[in-house]
Amino acid sequence: MKQNNFLYLLNDALQNQNIQLALDSVKTFKAVDLADILSQLPLDSAQLLLINLPQRAYVFSYLAPEVQVKIGNGLSRADLAEIIGEMSSDKRADVFKQLDLEQQNALWPALAQAEREDIRQLAQHAEGTAGAIMSSEYAMLTAELNVAEAIQMLRFEAPDTETIYVAYVVDQARKLLGVVSLKQLILASEDTLIRDLMTTDIIFVTTDTDNDQVAKIISRYDLLALPIIDEQGTMVGIVTYDDAMDVARDEATEDFLKSSAVNASSKLSIKTAPIFQLYKKRVFWLVVLVFGSLLSGIGIAHFEGIISKNIVLVFFLPLLVGSGGNAGAQSATLMVRALATGDVVAKDWVFLMLKETLVALTLGLTMAAAVSILGFYRGGEMVALVLALSMMGIVLLGCLIGTSLPFILNLLKLDPASASAPLVTSICDATGVLVYLYIASQLLSL
Repeated sequence: MKQNNFLYLLNDALQNQNIQLALDSVKTFKAVDLADILSQLPLDSAQLLLINLPQRAYVFSYLAPEVQVKIGNGLSRADLAEIIGEMSSDKRADVFKQLDLEQQNALWPALAQAEREDIRQLAQHAEGTAGAIMSSEYAMLTAELNVAEAIQMLRFEAPDTETIYVAYVVDQARKLLGVVSLKQLILASEDTLIRDLMTTDIIFVTTDTDNDQVAKIISRYDLLALPIIDEQGTMVGIVTYDDAMDVARDEATEDFLKSSAVNASSKLSIKTAPIFQLYKKRVFWLVVLVFGSLLSGIGIAHFEGIISKNIVLVFFLPLLVGSGGNAGAQSATLMVRALATGDVVAKDWVFLMLKETLVALTLGLTMAAAVSILGFYRGGEMVALVLALSMMGIVLLGCLIGTSLPFILNLLKLDPASASAPLVTSICDATGVLVYLYIASQLLSL
């Protein structure tokens, strides 16, 4: 309620052109919180507040992409150009790529030559690659400098760089020679040459490296930034830790959506997305899974005779197929996660299948012992035997399906996250019905 009152008063001040009052009321807010406030204000008020904020470019960079476009569309060309010009190079390129062609053509002449060149260089890289998320603003040093000269140069470069905690040593052709940290510079004597101080064992990637691989490298080696080189070996940018974490968060969100059989191609927020957009995200897999579930019905129809003679089988049907689906979903989740983190690779498939078989058999035995007691109570010894054997077979099959599907998709160059819990469950349900009723038809007809 307090937040609603604050937003109402802030909007009232903006509508009445009381800019100073509005600025005073938000002066204690951090940039990310100001971005949240802008997202909740009416469009005209959000635009008015933004262009009067002292750190407007920084605040603008925290807005969701769709909000950036919406607010940017209502700004004058000069205001939008000034905001984009003040942003870091990677954020600037991202915003520019979101604008339609007409907006880009209108904005282009208002940008400085250096900014236009920067956008042109960064925008040429494919989405999902290191080149698309890198920043061209990084600290550079030459090997001939001494520490005192290097620190002086960093002071000069600091306002225009993404980070000065790490500086990159390059030659005249911008070939990467080494890397030196700010800590090394501070601790070294002033006359020490950079070539004697720098680390030459450099971890780097190329512009076409997948951005999820970039995030893994930065996390694995605990880097503040990762240098990016082009095909000629020239250093062209860096990816910082915070940008890598954004990538990791987006990847985790995408995998989470896929694991629930939701189309993850759109990055719209569930709060701001139109109803039709949410419909499109979910309808495909739900329709596919509907037809997948028909297999269970076909299996039941095929064994209708044995079911009519032993109606007690129906009582245990949901229990058995549900157990197989649960076991399969568990295995699939563990395997998708292991593939995503690099803990396992394709060549581990056979070993993991053997290992999962042993795990599944022990799980199946435990669950079979429990369910056979219920079977004996409801239908006698033969029903108990059918349930025990079926439970073991269904759990084993479910675990193997859940383990195999991510590997198969990975070998087919598809996303293992598509081996979602609903997909695995649907497959396990159909196979579980067939296993259960087949065993029942063989044993109960004796």
